[in-house]
Amino acid sequence: MPEESMIVGNTVLYGAIEGECYFRGVAGERFAVRNSGAVAVVEGTGDHGCEYMTGGVVVVIGKTGRNFAAGMSGGVAYVLDEEETFRSRCNLAMVDLEPVAEEEELMRKIHHHGGDLEWHGRVDVSGDMTKHDDERLFQLISNHLHYTGSSRAKHILDHWEEFRPKFVKVMPVEYRRAMQEMEDLRTGRSRPTAAE
Repeated sequence: MPEESMIVGNTVLYGAIEGECYFRGVAGERFAVRNSGAVAVVEGTGDHGCEYMTGGVVVVIGKTGRNFAAGMSGGVAYVLDEEETFRSRCNLAMVDLEPVAEEEELMRKIHHHGGDLEWHGRVDVSGDMTKHDDERLFQLISNHLHYTGSSRAKHILDHWEEFRPKFVKVMPVEYRRAMQEMEDLRTGRSRPTAAE
């Protein structure tokens, strides 16, 4: 059972700055520690996943160990939380947990293609990480299925409307603030300050 088998050892992606990887199986402890730009999909992690992560995107379509996201200051992670217990295993000192909102455009594409929609290629990791979570997550899991033949990924994609609400987005608080400030500068919009 790949989704229950350890396939990569401890500290895989330590300090990775770019690239993509798809693991049909579970990673050991400290998966993606200090990841600063790589994209990864894995079917479970040991303790301390995404520790000190500063960039990139990590998708976990299985269980995580304890202390997930300790010291995570950038990038985002999406974790499948089927048993609604992830909050107790996540270090919330620097991150917020957010739902993955349904995007109408993605649902139209899925229904138009009879549920058989897949994306292949690299997700835009430089895009706005405060938006398009539904599409980014669907694309990465589709890539995972394409590259690994994962039965777990296929089941999730075939039942997307059921599984999407079970994903949690792990978003570093200061990273979100910085992304919003950059967007405000780009659009010329200003937000009220605490004094206002």
